Amino acid sequence: VYDTDLLRICYSSLTTPLKWEDYEMRERKFSLVKQKPVLNYDPSLYVSRRTHAKANDGTMIPISLVHRKDIPEGPHPTMLYGYGSYGINMEPSFNAHVLPFLDRGMVYAIAHIRGGEEMGRFWYEEQGKYLSKRNTFSDFINCAEHLIDVEKVIAPGKLAIEGRSAGGLLMGAVLNMRPDLFQVAVAGVPFVDCFNTMSDPSIPLTTGEWEEWGNPNEDKYFDYMLSYSPYDNVREQPYPNILITAGLHDPRVAYWEPEKWAQKLREMTTSDNEVLVKMDLEAGHFSASDRYRYIREKSFEQSVVLHYLGLVDEDCK
Repeated sequence: VYDTDLLRICYSSLTTPLKWEDYEMRERKFSLVKQKPVLNYDPSLYVSRRTHAKANDGTMIPISLVHRKDIPEGPHPTMLYGYGSYGINMEPSFNAHVLPFLDRGMVYAIAHIRGGEEMGRFWYEEQGKYLSKRNTFSDFINCAEHLIDVEKVIAPGKLAIEGRSAGGLLMGAVLNMRPDLFQVAVAGVPFVDCFNTMSDPSIPLTTGEWEEWGNPNEDKYFDYMLSYSPYDNVREQPYPNILITAGLHDPRVAYWEPEKWAQKLREMTTSDNEVLVKMDLEAGHFSASDRYRYIREKSFEQSVVLHYLGLVDEDCK
């Protein structure tokens, strides 16, 4: 079985659609087996790179970026994506759904914040969960600040951010901490009432989630979780534009969490920016399962982002 000269690999990058290649070990050559087709995509038009932001404690946080090669020098509208929980890595792999952003002159960035395992297991176990969870949120803010102040990537007032599920909790936390940094946020099925949910063991999945967030019924987790729980920390301040998406049949993040969060944001914000909620009456936690309907859902979210960034196509105005 192992007596072979061929090694088959799968490869993808921010500019390279997923492909399968055979590596001929004796000849030291790659031969393409198959590549996922992407309609009207030319990889030579795009470039990706890696940079690092310094966290509050001095830790260097990786950031992956991709944009078109032909955009001029200087700051640009940017979408910054983050997750940072459960030890899940946000791989810098190809995503055709970000091309509408890139082709309108935007930069797309992924913040590889603590809570994932991009830099090893300790990135999650020791520095991104339980009583270290606030690192996740401050890391994301540090990444945004780095792209604005150091790299000069982001144009003033042109930063959009996005996260789903636990990444939606990330959105809620950073919006409470630094709402001035962002122009628009997309929070998908956001786990924003974590303190109340984690305090109630009768809710399905709660007790299992204690392994990630801690049990607030214990003193050591009570105050710490309350310090970042997005719903509990909404206060009177100018929030940016926010799009919240949710599913009525979501078994992981109950529909009332994003609804009550949105209502509290509307009551407390001191700005004229909008807080929008799109509730899918048929979907669960993972949005539409039909691929064409999923594309329509993503198109809606992107149109909202482009609207608030002032990048709407002329024929759509």
